[in-house]
Amino acid sequence: MKSVENLDVRGKTVFVRADFNVPLDDQGNIRNDTRIRASLPTIQNLLARGAKLVLASHLGRPKGKPDPGLSLRPVAVRLAELLGRAVIMAPDVIGPEVAVLKTNLGDGGILLLENVRFHPGETKNDPELALALAEGIDIFVNDAFGSSHRAHASVVGIAGRIAVKAAGSLMKKEVDFLKKAIHPAKPYTAILGGAKTEDKIPVIESLLEKADQILIGGAMAYTFLKAQGFGVGKSLVEPDKFEIALTILRKAEERGVQLLLPTDHVLTASLESGTVVQIATDYPFPAELLGVDIGPKTTAAYAEIISRAKTILWNGPLGVFEIPAFAEGTMQIARAIAASSAVSIIGGGDSIAALAKAGVSDRISHISTGGGASLEFIAAGTLPGIEALEE
Repeated sequence: MKSVENLDVRGKTVFVRADFNVPLDDQGNIRNDTRIRASLPTIQNLLARGAKLVLASHLGRPKGKPDPGLSLRPVAVRLAELLGRAVIMAPDVIGPEVAVLKTNLGDGGILLLENVRFHPGETKNDPELALALAEGIDIFVNDAFGSSHRAHASVVGIAGRIAVKAAGSLMKKEVDFLKKAIHPAKPYTAILGGAKTEDKIPVIESLLEKADQILIGGAMAYTFLKAQGFGVGKSLVEPDKFEIALTILRKAEERGVQLLLPTDHVLTASLESGTVVQIATDYPFPAELLGVDIGPKTTAAYAEIISRAKTILWNGPLGVFEIPAFAEGTMQIARAIAASSAVSIIGGGDSIAALAKAGVSDRISHISTGGGASLEFIAAGTLPGIEALEE
């Protein structure tokens, strides 16, 4: 990939695919502007060198038609505040009015297109949309790592229509750090949690070739335990994933990878109660209870392994950490990662929220802006949006 810093951009119209997919409250106000701030280095670098910017992003899932509640207008307002200069808000993704706004941009001008997913061709990588997006553009810059696992028109299609293309600084930083999870310093410890086993299967299979330890937590652990015949009460399980779970356990043993499951569990009668009923150290769980966090013995064992690691990958909480009574395992693991001297790479919105809740975000080597994209990159070694830049 070319880096944007190596391009001559003065007087050129540069299309920047950014990730402004920010959370909004019920009134349409931005609740967290982290993703907007993450794009600033690339935008400011281009502006300082006299480029004209056309910015594009999606926001939410409007299903290919305009949705006033998912307009990028709040992003335009916040971006203008952060940059201290005007941001022109386009009325649409493409069309005659947008074409005129592109043509009339002066050096240092900024045009933000409306939510690209308002157009039905975006998620289909429609070639006509890609061509229209590329109209009047000299250079394409992809700085939206978190969207680069999708072969969409504003990510992949447009790249094939513009001769000069490059990675933005955020994209380059993401790729450089995530390569450390593909070619890691050893010992390499991966911590995987969250609810859905299916989302993690490709990355687990990839990690079986690279990791020394894979520590499993969250609801995903109960699918692995139930697959082995352990009674886990009302805990969330995915019966259609039992076979693949057993295959993964067998492969881990064959390859000498320590794949560890919790040995004790925090149980409750219901999430609504928000109260711990007991700590279980054996099976079966009482039929009316469900697992909601790793127990203290598991937490201590996982923390000990983390303390010896030289590379750490974490994706997914180890319990229902949004509820204080069920957060202890996740909080302790977050603190153990922060205390480690290893290269630590964290992805996924819940893991990032857990770091913030534990107050240790500033002690992590790299916090990825794309949870799904980071897992896919580690599993496959590339992404459609990255391949489009390399062609």
